[in-house]
Parts: sequence; structure tokens; C-alpha cells
Amino acid sequence: MRIYLRMRRLLRILLVLLLFPALLAAGVGWLVGPMFLHPLRRELTPALVQQADATFLRIGARREDFDIKARDGVLLRGWRVRAAKPNGDWVLVCHGVGDNRIGVIGHAQLLLVAGYGVVMMDSRAHGASEGMMATYGWLERQDTRAIIDALEATERPQHLFALGESMGAGIALQSAAIEPRIEAVVAEASFSSLREASYDYAGLRRSPWLGKTLLAPGTWTMIYRGESLAGFPAAEVSPENAVAARAFPVFLICDAKDVALPCRHTQRIYAAARGPKQMWVVPGAYHTAALGYQPEEFRRRVLAFFDSVR
Repeated sequence: MRIYLRMRRLLRILLVLLLFPALLAAGVGWLVGPMFLHPLRRELTPALVQQADATFLRIGARREDFDIKARDGVLLRGWRVRAAKPNGDWVLVCHGVGDNRIGVIGHAQLLLVAGYGVVMMDSRAHGASEGMMATYGWLERQDTRAIIDALEATERPQHLFALGESMGAGIALQSAAIEPRIEAVVAEASFSSLREASYDYAGLRRSPWLGKTLLAPGTWTMIYRGESLAGFPAAEVSPENAVAARAFPVFLICDAKDVALPCRHTQRIYAAARGPKQMWVVPGAYHTAALGYQPEEFRRRVLAFFDSVR
């Protein structure tokens, strides 16, 4: 009898030990659900604006405020920047999560020097733009349409492209899927889908298999609560599906040491793409750091890609 009781106690302890990580993950996922919809804002401070203006002055570019009303009434704020020697083409440059338009100032500079006009917007719920939450492409792709409408009301782009980093890369790809005026996209460190990205975060950026197995309840509750609060289906937030929906040219960049959105995301997008496609794996680079690690090669490859589409 005593042995039987000890066995039962041992089994209970083992059961608790097995279930505790899953229950803890589920609780954390429930708490995190609202957080990924409300990323921290990086404010557009006067110092950051001065930094951007110094960059534009150095290369002879001219910026103008470019404020757009989205279709749901949200005010999106950004800049329209003209190159010193314009070539007639424009690029929408999209920043990452928790950032603002200054986060892509280096990419904008590269394009402006090459003659491209640049539109740099703060994504909804980021920087100086309004918006209650970020939806990682669900609403933002419609925002892109409104931005293009406003650009075409004053400009006549010969060609229109998009370049995005991380969340901005995912938004650019999803926007191009529904907006044929975007002729080609450069996307660095995009997530393949919101659900796939949740596995990396639930796996503590160490192993997506942790997020798919032992800590899977964390992904389930995070996605479920996010869907409930934002009112959109997570399965529809997918750059991977976007490149399969419309055959547009893509240049995909993945950073070899990226632990936030590892290269498997880019590989999945590349495999799904139906249009002309290129992929560059940047040795030694961390998340969205390709331009910093290999500036000349980044410049050469991006400009050659856009030239091939023009």
C-alpha cells in the first residue's frame, strides 16, 4: 500500500512537471496577445528629424510632409522625398515593428542618390501616425493603396516599387499581392506568416520546434487572443501566401545570423513566389542588418534588381 501511494505521488509530480511548461506558456501567450498588436512607439523626435534633414541636405534631396487619410480614417504621417536628379521612379520604403520612418533612412539615402523618389511613412500605430493597433499587413495593405492614390494624385511615377524591412517587408509583400501598381518588391527579413513567426517567439528565439511542441499552447493563446481583439484571421496575414497570389518580381534578403525571423521564413516565401525571384543570404548579418554589414553589395544588388524590372 505504501509503495502504491508513493507511486501515485510520483506520478502526480511528474504530471505537474510535464503540464507546467504548457500551462505557463498558455498564460504568457494570453498576456502577450495584446502586446504584439500594440508595439512600443519610437517617437519621431525633433532630433531624429534634424538627423534626417542633414542626410537629405548632404545628397541634395528635398523632403515634404506627406500625410494621408487611410480608408478607415486613420491619419498616416510621413515624407515624400525627391532626389536631386530624379529618374522618374518612386519607391515606398517600409520600416520594421516598433520603429518609425527614420529606421529606413539609410535605405532611403541609397535610393535617392540613385535618382529614385522615396515615400517614407510611419506605419499605423507607429511613430507619428495614428492607429490603435498594428495588424502586420491586414490593414496596412489597404493603407498602401491610399498612399499610392495620394502619390499618383501629385506625381506620375514611371515605375513604382517597394522596399521593406522585417514587418515592413511583410507589409510590402502583402500590399503588392493586392496592388498591381507595385511592380516589384525588395524584402529583407520578412516573416512568412504571423503564425509561423509566433513559433519563433514562443520558442524564445532559440528553436521554433519549442513553439510548435512543448510551448505550443503559448502560440495558440497568443494568436487566438490577437485575432479576437483585432478582428482579423491570423492565417490571412501571410507574405508567403501573398507571393503565391500574384506573380510579381521579388528580391528576398535573409540575414544568416537572424534569430528573430530566421532564414527559413525567407526560404518559405521564396519557394512560394510565382514571379521572377532572387534570394540573397547575407553571411554574418543579424536581423535587418544587411545594409550595415555589406553596404556596397546591398546597394549593387538592390539597384540592379530594380533596373531589371524597369
